[in-house]
Amino acid sequence: MSPSTTAKVVPSSPTPPPAAAHGALDRFFRITERGSSIPREIRGGLATFFAMAYIIVLNPIILSSGVDKYGHHLDGGQLVTATVVTAAFTTLLMGVIGNVPIALAAGLGVNSIVALQLAPKMSWPDAMGMVVLAGLAIMVLVATGLRERVMSAVPLGLRKAIAIGIGLFIVLIGLVDSGFVTRIPDAAHTTVPLQLGAGGHLTGWPVLIFILGVLLTLGLMIRKVPGAILISIVAMTLLALVVDAVADVQGAAWGLTVPQWPGNPVASPDFGLIGKVSLFGGFREVGVLTGILFVFTVLLSCFFDAMGTILGVSDEAHLLDSKGDLPGMSRVLMVDGVATAAGGFASCSANTCYAESTAGAGEGARTGLASIATGLLFVVALFFAPLATMVPAQAATPALVAVGFLIMAGSVREIDWSDHTIAVPAFLTMLLMPFTYSITNGIGIGFITFCVLRLVAGRGREVPPALYAVSAVFAFYYLMPALGLT
Repeated sequence: MSPSTTAKVVPSSPTPPPAAAHGALDRFFRITERGSSIPREIRGGLATFFAMAYIIVLNPIILSSGVDKYGHHLDGGQLVTATVVTAAFTTLLMGVIGNVPIALAAGLGVNSIVALQLAPKMSWPDAMGMVVLAGLAIMVLVATGLRERVMSAVPLGLRKAIAIGIGLFIVLIGLVDSGFVTRIPDAAHTTVPLQLGAGGHLTGWPVLIFILGVLLTLGLMIRKVPGAILISIVAMTLLALVVDAVADVQGAAWGLTVPQWPGNPVASPDFGLIGKVSLFGGFREVGVLTGILFVFTVLLSCFFDAMGTILGVSDEAHLLDSKGDLPGMSRVLMVDGVATAAGGFASCSANTCYAESTAGAGEGARTGLASIATGLLFVVALFFAPLATMVPAQAATPALVAVGFLIMAGSVREIDWSDHTIAVPAFLTMLLMPFTYSITNGIGIGFITFCVLRLVAGRGREVPPALYAVSAVFAFYYLMPALGLT
């Protein structure tokens, strides 16, 4: 899922753009027609890049923390390259084809699905193959016009609950990866699965870095400082470098990444992960039904997140028509489907539209030229991968806490808590994702509960047939062990 899907940037007041020559660039992007200018578009592209550049650090940390069925980790340096390459490619594609100021990169939420749900049951190439299949399915849905129709099958309350659940899940991942919360081993003979810090206490410099990072990130966000997340990551990384140099910190305390300045901050990109995909290998590992559910989970996460983000950014950029629709939506959605597949092909998880694009819209961006500027900045970042690989989890995971909050903040108010047939499924959906460490479980149990409660309330006809079908698949999935099919 893309982060901070509820982030809101107050749009700048419409002002007449400076006179622009009606050259080929202006005509292609319809810059003057949309009331913008080339400098304004470039400025918007810069704002979007700095608002979302944290993903260059965060995505590799999340994915490299996962271990596949065979005990393999993904290489951090290769993940940085894959993350930046796909962000550059898909954002440039959106600028040229979609002509909207929307940038794309690896989505927070879906990368957790890949790292923590798919990879442990198969190899990394198998897991990324399922992401590619989800992207291909999205493209088919767009081409047939089904994507917009499928959206209406899931009620708004459940869509919001899925977003909230993913937000809670992201926060939990951040707390665990930073060491602020740790798992209690089974040998402890306790029913409590988690504890504060190590041994029930917060100790050590790395945890302090995380706490300061959370406070700094939230403080900057409250002050509405552009690029708050990126500023916090950079500041905490510099502090971690100092602490590691002067204090006696055991390397294991930092986790997978010890903050040490690279010998050469500029390096050639390592494309070793790109193309390492097995499209159907995952089905051999987990079976056809489970494999389909995994693909469906990835698809669903990308599906709803992108739709909300596209409409939100487009509204911020004043691109929606009188009916609230975005002209040329099918092209934008097709690029989003390509981005999902491209992320899987590059082994950096699905790419999706970023709500941080509202930062560019707030600077006046109205066209795809802003996305071109953002994409080109990602190209430049491609050659500075060593700087990203020195960022410890404690400096990057505060972003997960902030992003998780932003995802939840705007969604919880939009659930009708007075209607228990939607409130109870929404409640179970958002809680079971972090409590079972599975986004799939949250979605499945939420869908099943919604269908059952609507039937019990005598409102079964209000449930779209498609939702009954999906819920039946989930129910069968949960019954498979009892039926001896696993």
